[in-house]
Amino acid sequence: MEVNPPKQEHLLALKVMRLTKPTLFTNIPVTCEDRDLPGDLFNQLMKDDPSTVNGAETLMLGEMLTLPQNFGNIFLGETFSSYISVHNDSNQIVKDILVKADLQTSSQRLNLSASNATVAELKSDCCIDDVIHHEVKEIGTHILVCAVSYTTQSGEKMYFRKFFKFQVLKPLDVKTKFYNAESDLSSVTDEVFLEAQIQNITTSPMFMEKVSLEPSMMYNVVELNTVKQAGEGMSTFGSRTYLQPMDTRQYLYCLKPKQEFAEKAGIIKGVTVIGKLDIVWKTNLGERGRLQTSQLQRMAPGYGDVRLSLEAIPDTVNLEEPFHITCKITNCSSERTMDLVLEMCNTNSIHWCGVSGRQLGKLNPSSSLYLALTLLSSVQGLQSVSGLRLTDTFLKRTYEYDDIAQVCVVSSTIQVES
Repeated sequence: MEVNPPKQEHLLALKVMRLTKPTLFTNIPVTCEDRDLPGDLFNQLMKDDPSTVNGAETLMLGEMLTLPQNFGNIFLGETFSSYISVHNDSNQIVKDILVKADLQTSSQRLNLSASNATVAELKSDCCIDDVIHHEVKEIGTHILVCAVSYTTQSGEKMYFRKFFKFQVLKPLDVKTKFYNAESDLSSVTDEVFLEAQIQNITTSPMFMEKVSLEPSMMYNVVELNTVKQAGEGMSTFGSRTYLQPMDTRQYLYCLKPKQEFAEKAGIIKGVTVIGKLDIVWKTNLGERGRLQTSQLQRMAPGYGDVRLSLEAIPDTVNLEEPFHITCKITNCSSERTMDLVLEMCNTNSIHWCGVSGRQLGKLNPSSSLYLALTLLSSVQGLQSVSGLRLTDTFLKRTYEYDDIAQVCVVSSTIQVES
């Protein structure tokens, strides 16, 4: 009959504890009126309770701090800290102790041990302590692998491991929108506006310490999240920059091309990489977190070969009275000369004055011409200026321009009275 040998117990014990900030102790106040049966009993018990605030016993928050009772949540961007202790529970001296701590993520395995050196010996009732830190940069499942190897007095080599599994959650939901400002293409001073929407998707408030945009090498950035009051810049969010759970805050930035790149139209036109957001926040008792987005990219403005922009247009015009606008036509091609023909197509409300189908002449590469046009509106209200067509006679290609701008059309009698 075969008998399996008993499983040998290890001489060392491994203990792992996550290090986090303590929390304020909370209690549930129970009170009653003096005319009720308990009388002043509940109030007196709360006054005698050492966890309550003297003079404010009915507040749920107390003066004591409590250590974490469980592993808790870990969020992306926070620093994971853990205390590792190896204790010699036996009455023997063990030798050649090596403690390793690795963090296994979905994509990599990281060594977190402060030192990989072997401890020569560990006496009875003594311990080896280590504190590890790691800034969490991935969401999903993480496994802390703690391995201990040592040699007994009899020369036997022993080895054991423990696994600690935890989830890393996403603390913020970040959405971005880009707006390309219209301006003079010949000098390429187009500005890019970035709107960043940041939502707190945790269950506790956040103190937003910093939200900044680090631009790419071709841009300078101006933050538009402050207003001047009494000569000083004040945050548009007020003096308290707290973000409650599920609340959203919008930040706005303006990016301008640097002077050395603004002079190179071909380079700045195709730039899609704008920069990255750097977000720093604090949570419970100042616990810090930081997130940096990947490089934000925008869709480069596509004007085609010909760009038409408005240089001048009135805000308000009279009904059925001609008004003037000034257009700018730019040849965006860097190699090809264009021969353009202008056609003006009437819409239900906008009527063009002048000859349609006239020749504009040749337009050299990267050059512009200004064109004064006259039109009138037969309908009141906010009307869109549409119906311009440019045809390149060389390629027989037609470019259509609708909804170029909007103008407010009012009755002439109303205009005179105002």
